[in-house]
Amino acid sequence: MRINPEGKPYILAPALASAVLGLLGRRKAAALTALSAAAVAGFFRDPERRPPHHRDLVVSPADGRIIVLKRTFEPRWLKREAWQIGIFMSVLDVHVNRAPVSGTLEAIEHQPGTFLPAYDPEAIVRNERRYYYLLRIDRQPLLVVQVAGALARRTVPFIAAGEAFEQGERIGMIRFGSRVEVYLPIDAEPLVTIGHKVRAGETPLAILPLEEGYVAS
Repeated sequence: MRINPEGKPYILAPALASAVLGLLGRRKAAALTALSAAAVAGFFRDPERRPPHHRDLVVSPADGRIIVLKRTFEPRWLKREAWQIGIFMSVLDVHVNRAPVSGTLEAIEHQPGTFLPAYDPEAIVRNERRYYYLLRIDRQPLLVVQVAGALARRTVPFIAAGEAFEQGERIGMIRFGSRVEVYLPIDAEPLVTIGHKVRAGETPLAILPLEEGYVAS
């Protein structure tokens, strides 16, 4: 099982504590500490994913369950009516987030905030969050927002402004239970419904046709 490097400090501490407790003959305590190290390792697991690589598909950036699917006005990046798709990530889900399309990261913005439960509707405007302003290969804008939750106290980006990425590539993670919001142009056709279980980098969220006249470079 691949473990994301972000998790190594959190796994190493209880693993070393377990070893020390074992040497001291405190077997039960050592076993419990080893179990906690294993649980943390499970949270930071980072399996390989195989995106469909269909240029008209937008894939899920997160593992979890669809809790929001609606039309709304997006004022930061699209600056017009858009589809909002919200994904709730439980502590049992993989927390590495992936690029929903191939393109470039035009900008990234961190917004400090509170730590309401991630499923709370107010979380997306009050909690700590990180905005990823994406341009697909045909220059269509998409917005991905990492929202920290009651247990998730940090959003971690893996890419920087100006970098290009491929669909399904790792772009960041959130620690310990959270949610991810995706905003798509209104002419996208959603392929999911409320309650739908999705996998980062693999599950299609919507069809968003390439802009007419786009020529691959």
